[in-house]
Amino acid sequence: MKIRLFAVAACMGAGAIAAPAFALDFPSRKPGLWEIQTGDGTAKAPGNGPAGGHTMQQCIDAASDKALRDMGQGMGKDMCSKQELRADGGKLVMDSVCKIGNTTATSHAVMSGDFSSAYRMESKSSYSPPLMGRAEGTSVMEAKWIGPCKADQKPGDMVMSNGMKMNVLDMMSGRPKKP
Repeated sequence: MKIRLFAVAACMGAGAIAAPAFALDFPSRKPGLWEIQTGDGTAKAPGNGPAGGHTMQQCIDAASDKALRDMGQGMGKDMCSKQELRADGGKLVMDSVCKIGNTTATSHAVMSGDFSSAYRMESKSSYSPPLMGRAEGTSVMEAKWIGPCKADQKPGDMVMSNGMKMNVLDMMSGRPKKP
């Protein structure tokens, strides 16, 4: 399970990393509450998103969405020797080569959707030498806008499938969470 979570985090990071570093603008998501389902790309769970995955909710506004993309870009500058983003037939295609410890991860991701109601990202990666025992991996992320953020949420809040709540912006800045 750890490798799937890592692959998903890497996949999400690849989307954020690629954003502002290229002439092609990475689309901003519609402000509000997004439900994000992640999985390993092996199949689709019946009536749900990707199989073998997790679901989380994320409250964003324009500023928090940009901050997350900027954070990814900063990580990419330190970790990636190659980051390319291009449009191809209405989809965004991202290719990257990044260093994770002593492993080189070569990834290819395709994003589709409109970013105001839903989007999907499929990613395939190879790892040399193998990462945590795996030479390759796939991941799928499906996101859909479900409405305005809840009354007790603020931009940057994430609620994991186990109920754990955190604010990514507070974590990035080192600010303690306010009750």
